[in-house]
Amino acid sequence: IETVDRRALDKLARGGLHQGVAAGLQSLPAYTLEEIVGEGDGPSLIVVLDGIEDPQNVGAILRSADAAGVTGVVRQARHAAPLDGAAARASAGAVHHVRIATVVNISRAIEELKALNVWTIGPEGDAPDRYDDVDYCQPTAFVLGAEGSGLRRLVRESCDRLVSIPMAGELACLNVSVSAGIALFEAVRQRRRVGNGPAGDGPAG
Repeated sequence: IETVDRRALDKLARGGLHQGVAAGLQSLPAYTLEEIVGEGDGPSLIVVLDGIEDPQNVGAILRSADAAGVTGVVRQARHAAPLDGAAARASAGAVHHVRIATVVNISRAIEELKALNVWTIGPEGDAPDRYDDVDYCQPTAFVLGAEGSGLRRLVRESCDRLVSIPMAGELACLNVSVSAGIALFEAVRQRRRVGNGPAGDGPAG
């Protein structure tokens, strides 16, 4: 531990909020799609981020992903929020626990996941099928689109199935991080019911 003045901390934090503390961390480990699919004892549960550039949303999704016990997250090298700074803070540390694979092309990654026998599901506001009418007890990847624009056309067409979350109010859709949490924990609920889901029973903070 080294005590320094505020100017030194400001320089280390590169203009970010540091609250008087800064730490040097190792780079996040890089995983491949095959490594993510092969992790865990039960069927894979994966999150794919399609062009989500808001770091708050990415951080919140990572936090939900960790809580749900996902086997990994897939993100694109370009058009994606960096995993440090605001995203790391919003993740409450989950960025250092969730396995993350960075790919060049999301559509190609979806095809690779399908070749690895992973069922790809795209939550979309106007999809005719309800999200809770799908069997998530098989290897599953939720493909999440950016706030506002949703899934890109080629990505949407690559998904095995599109589903929607019914809305009872006046708004047409939910924040992408909220949609991610709802979909992930529906999968967790189904898998626990048949005995192949995560056993975690800690409090939701």
